Amino acid sequence: MKQLEFETAINATPEKVWETMWSAETYGKWTPGHRYEGNWETGSEMKFFDKDNNGMYNRVETNIPNRELKMKHLGWIMAGKLDPQNWTDSEVTYFFEPTENGTLLKTEINALDEFVEFYNDYIPNIFTKIKELSEN
Repeated sequence: MKQLEFETAINATPEKVWETMWSAETYGKWTPGHRYEGNWETGSEMKFFDKDNNGMYNRVETNIPNRELKMKHLGWIMAGKLDPQNWTDSEVTYFFEPTENGTLLKTEINALDEFVEFYNDYIPNIFTKIKELSEN
């Protein structure tokens, strides 16, 4: 496991950034071709799908609206079916910190070694899209 951290300053309120990231209407705009199923409530499972109905599923560990969302990675979804994995301590947390000019969006990821390169490419790209959507 490797601890990864990313952040970006966004000229929008934490409420606007939160809504941009987690509403069904805007989620697919920063993750093109993807969708989710679930309700974001603490303890619930969230399923994330690509256009081929593959993806991963997580359990929501913490949901403090407009401040923090933490999820534990549980496994893959292959052709719509859950494939549990033993990903001990693999999790992601997003923080929405208010600033004078808007929000500091931060994420901490406890990543499996095989996902480090993916996250190092993926997170900066999605943060750029989230920033653009939140500021418009």
